[in-house]
Amino acid sequence: MREAAAIAEAADPEIVDINYGCPVKKVACKGAGAGILQDLPKMQEMTAEIVKRVNKPETVKTRLGWDDDSIKIVEVAKRLQDVGIQALTIHGRTRKQMYKGEANWEYIAEVKNQQDIHIPIFGNGDIDSPQKAKLYREKYGVDGIMIGRAAIGYPWIFNEIKSYLNDGELIDPPTLEDRIAITKKHLDFSIEWKGDRKGIFEMRRHYTNYFRGIPHFKPYRTRLVESDDPQEIFQILEEIGDVFAGASLQV
Repeated sequence: MREAAAIAEAADPEIVDINYGCPVKKVACKGAGAGILQDLPKMQEMTAEIVKRVNKPETVKTRLGWDDDSIKIVEVAKRLQDVGIQALTIHGRTRKQMYKGEANWEYIAEVKNQQDIHIPIFGNGDIDSPQKAKLYREKYGVDGIMIGRAAIGYPWIFNEIKSYLNDGELIDPPTLEDRIAITKKHLDFSIEWKGDRKGIFEMRRHYTNYFRGIPHFKPYRTRLVESDDPQEIFQILEEIGDVFAGASLQV
């Protein structure tokens, strides 16, 4: 973790964040990610080492606990604050929940309302609209909100929430042209970063998300995921723009 923190810092980010929230079996069951919630002293010690090593603000994201019988998020927050983290994001689910059921923001509010907690507390879980972001921020008193799955295939959600919180306005959803443009940009970045083969392969999971709500899109998705040629994929995206121009999009 010290080595990873050094690598992260070398990229000159604004913060270095530790993810103690990953619930995936191959991660959590090895004691990493949310698995560290079963050993709070180790969690505290590891965080302290990274805070000492990194000269950037250190933040943490975690879950409520391992399961319903071991929710100690208030203790976690105080332990991590004591060793110097600058902010804490809490996903309102336990590791056992994975992504099922509803996130419990009452526990997040309990941490925020502790008189001896002075670091910013961010809430995470189930925020998928500007209206819900505003409601939860006001109801639970958090300093901010982290968006996870709702941003997959829909990066516009950040501007939508920002506009609604600042001005009370719901901005127009992305057009088909917007979706195609961001898909092309994402594909370009993916190929530039990982090369044609891996970049194209890892992009395949995103087409359904970017074009969610377009009726009769399945044949085009099939063509997109079956192609290994970047130019052919860009041509298919152009074709999608022509075929579905004027189509009613569901968000």
